[in-house]
Amino acid sequence: MTVRSGEIVGFLGPNGSGKTTTIRLICGLLKANAGSGRVLGFDVRKEPLKIKRLIGYMTQRFSLYEDLTIAENLAFVARLYQLVPVADYVNKTLKSLGLSERANQLAGALSGGWKQRLALAACTMHEPKLLLLDEPTAGVDPKARREFWDEIHKLAGQGITVLVSTHYMDEAERCNSITYISHGNIIANGTVDEIIANSRLVTYFLEGSELQQFEDRILALKGVEQVAPFGSSLHVSGTENNGIRASLTEFSKSNNIKMIRGETTLEDVFIQLMKPDGEHNT
Repeated sequence: MTVRSGEIVGFLGPNGSGKTTTIRLICGLLKANAGSGRVLGFDVRKEPLKIKRLIGYMTQRFSLYEDLTIAENLAFVARLYQLVPVADYVNKTLKSLGLSERANQLAGALSGGWKQRLALAACTMHEPKLLLLDEPTAGVDPKARREFWDEIHKLAGQGITVLVSTHYMDEAERCNSITYISHGNIIANGTVDEIIANSRLVTYFLEGSELQQFEDRILALKGVEQVAPFGSSLHVSGTENNGIRASLTEFSKSNNIKMIRGETTLEDVFIQLMKPDGEHNT
């Protein structure tokens, strides 16, 4: 996996695929027993301390002190990084992340969205070159997620490289590129458009009355790999060369169903990638 300077790279994969392990290896929190890698020009296995000084790491769970205020937490982190004068760094960070008015509020009293904002402030106040975010918006409401991502783009605009793991497809689509892994192996890599195009998946929307009764029959058709209900319609995806178009055309005509060519989404592709080898209709 290669991450270019100044990019936001989405790191995706099913639970247990190795995303957190990879991030912890990059941070030097885990020691690799095989393989090699370089982060910011330093060897992951031989120079972890040099890497740690140049990165910011935001864990899945809120890891700051809930019985300290926002300002006290940031002051503590500033001292860990030996940033002086501490007060200047704290005030600058509070202002940049919109936390100034809440500076004296206990971290434990913050909502999920504000906790994530504080965590982001803590891992960026030393101005890292690389920011590692491990599912940073899990459990956060849509408005807070959007505001958090606005901050990520601001940081990237300042030249910080960002590697972020996520299960949200709308977040993945905001990245410059995406790497998808499964069982520790890279399965797909590239921009959103490249990954969708390389999947060779095509999608059709089926509209008609009581479509749910046909779901199992449609899934058994040649070339069909996914069937998902969306309101009163069905979204059906598969590979063109496996004959999905011919199969659906014949089925739709014989069952008075309207068939419309749709647009394959990133979610369609990743559901496809999660299927075990051989679990496809031919």
